[in-house]
This record gives sequence, structure tokens and C-alpha cells, in this order.
Amino acid sequence: MQDASKPVARSQVIMTQLVLPTHTNALDTVFGGTVMSWIDICGAIAAQRHSGREVVTASIDKLDFIAPIRRGWVVNLKASVNFVSNTSMEIGVRVDAENPKTGEIFHTASSYLTFVALGSDGRATKVPGLVLETDTEKRRFEAGRKRREQRIQQRKLDNP
Repeated sequence: MQDASKPVARSQVIMTQLVLPTHTNALDTVFGGTVMSWIDICGAIAAQRHSGREVVTASIDKLDFIAPIRRGWVVNLKASVNFVSNTSMEIGVRVDAENPKTGEIFHTASSYLTFVALGSDGRATKVPGLVLETDTEKRRFEAGRKRREQRIQQRKLDNP
């Protein structure tokens, strides 16, 4: 593994899915669990690119379903590393869906996930730092740091 910090852009992921009938429910909209799976995969790819390691999902901090996704639409997922600590990374994933008949694009879901990098022994291992090159990246890093602190505080309350 490289110890050098890496820029956010190096690990960004854009993943595209076509919504097929097998992805949809009786209302012809995508199952929420299918979207969750796509989010997890997209986020894991970003975490693997950043860490250079196998990763596991430690938590899904927040997942908001904003609008339905219909059969036949094209789904674009975008993942970026927002924050890194010693062995974990917060990845933000945005899901947009395009109606190919009209060209309209809808923001349909957003999520924050935490992934942990694993060493060859299967235990958590150090991840590279994050090079913040834009004001947006700096803002996302700070927001991710605050969310991490909130998760830690919540764990203390849940497990006194």
C-alpha cells in the first residue's frame, strides 16, 4: 500500500445501470434494496481505489430516497471519498436517474457510507491521507469529520 496521500479525483467513481424488469417491483419502480446494493458497490470501488486494499462496509450513515426510479431509465451513481481517518473512509454516493425518452435527470438518492480497509491478515489497516484540492472537497472533508465524531458519540451512548 502507498502511504502517500491521494487526491479525491483519483478515486472518484461513476457507475451506470440500466433499470431492467428484474430490478423493479409491481409499481415498475426500482426496489430500494437494489439501489442500496448499487450504492454499496459504487462506494466500495471508490474506497478500494483510494486505499489500494480490499474493503468492507462498516456503516451506512444515511440513505435518503428522494424520487422513484422507473423501469427503462438509466441510473448514474457518483461516489467520492469525503473523509479519511486512520483505517476508515467516508464515501458519499449520489444517485441520479435519467428518463431516456425525455432526457430529464432526477436526483433520486444520496448516501454516506463508511468503509474499512483490510490488510492481508484480514484486519483493519491504515489508509492514505486525502489531498483536498478544491473548496468543495475541503467542505466535504470537514462535514465528513463532523459526521464521524457524531457516529463515535452515538456509539458511546448506545454502548455505555
